[in-house]
Amino acid sequence: MRKIISAALGVVCVAVSANAQPFSADDLARRTIERRAIEAAIWGMPLVNTDAMRQAYFRDVGAKYNDICYFSKPQDWKFQVTTPNASTNYIYLNYNLKDGPVVVEIPAAVDAGLLGSMVDAWDEPMTDIGPAGEDQGKGGKYLLVPPDFKGDTPAGFFPIRYPTYNGYALYRAIRNGPTDADTAAALALVKKLRVYPLAQAASPPEQRFIDIYGKTFDGIASFDERFFENLDRMVQEEPVLPRDVTIMGMLKSIGIEKGKDFKPDPATQSILKSAAREAQAHFIEALTSYSQPWWPDRSWSPPDPKGVKTGFTYQIGDALDIDARGFANFAAFALPKKTGTSLVYLFTFRDSRGERLSGERTYTVHIPANVPAKQYWSMIVYAVDTAALIREAPVVTLDSYNQAMQRNADGSVDIYFGPKAPEGKEANWIYTAPGKAFFPAMRFYDPDKPLFEKTWKLSDLEQISNL
Repeated sequence: MRKIISAALGVVCVAVSANAQPFSADDLARRTIERRAIEAAIWGMPLVNTDAMRQAYFRDVGAKYNDICYFSKPQDWKFQVTTPNASTNYIYLNYNLKDGPVVVEIPAAVDAGLLGSMVDAWDEPMTDIGPAGEDQGKGGKYLLVPPDFKGDTPAGFFPIRYPTYNGYALYRAIRNGPTDADTAAALALVKKLRVYPLAQAASPPEQRFIDIYGKTFDGIASFDERFFENLDRMVQEEPVLPRDVTIMGMLKSIGIEKGKDFKPDPATQSILKSAAREAQAHFIEALTSYSQPWWPDRSWSPPDPKGVKTGFTYQIGDALDIDARGFANFAAFALPKKTGTSLVYLFTFRDSRGERLSGERTYTVHIPANVPAKQYWSMIVYAVDTAALIREAPVVTLDSYNQAMQRNADGSVDIYFGPKAPEGKEANWIYTAPGKAFFPAMRFYDPDKPLFEKTWKLSDLEQISNL
């Protein structure tokens, strides 16, 4: 560990009083590496999350840059990313601008909806597509321009200048209804998307589409020594932004330096593994302790508003809030450039008695009639330790598209959460894993006035049995 010690400390001087116990140089080096590794993990969470998904894109589904991955059916637990929707058909792709600008052609939304965002390597939204985007749902060509691009952009495009070389897009194909014809229309819209280098605009290559429904896509960051391997890979590939110059100096303390191989020895790897786990614990605490109730007498909260207030840059005046940014990227990805009232997302970590939710118990939630969601609503469950869908879950979500779900006579719905479905309630059940902390999320798409006026209320989860 001596080389890393030298990088971390330089010359170690310890002033000791007569009664004090001095730290050895190795102890001080270990403490320095661990402290800086924890801060590096919090700072670098967006980069690592982006790379974890990118590696799954390459490794798990055999995609290459500019390939369009899509779901022919709404995704199940195998789509391991942070807090995904499981009611719409996602489209996901990665691109790289190192060799020049990339064109993204968006079709006009006909017989289905198409919306989403394109983000940089830091998960900062660059632009939206669809009704909130430059194309306004009418379709158009976006030109993604790299940070070192010289000259003018050609006419006929919506130019988007990126501060990074890597980026990705997440879109949603929105069905107009629950029928097979509605699904077919949404998928037909997906197949009109095109992504290719500007240099090949005169004769674009044939677009590759990959249906990833049913394929395991492991895009969750690994909170062990591999976390820093992902971080190093992104540091090597991306330009250093002015705001990050000081951090780059600190990264040398843990062996990450631009233009040099990252080769931590076994002792340093052990420290990095511990630091990654502590960073994960920091994110989990931030996730589960956050509370800003939508209704004063209920525990349901919307996400932390810090991201929305800054356009998800987390730049507040002359400060960059890396804690809020790291927590946000532990819990979510591909956030929109423009936010409005098209979606309200509420989550909770406690039941009606104030106790933390745990997967071995069985709970119920009552959803009153006339849910204020003009498009649709969904209830979904995530694991606290990953903010992803629970692995091996046979049921991850229920939504208003679901025709098998039992409705009460007044139009209300009772949903059950637990490791087993209560007898006779199988159609209204969402799986939770025994011994695993979880949290449900209720989404309201195109929410209506009663939600904002707080005249319609969602109940807290009620524990109905212990198993």
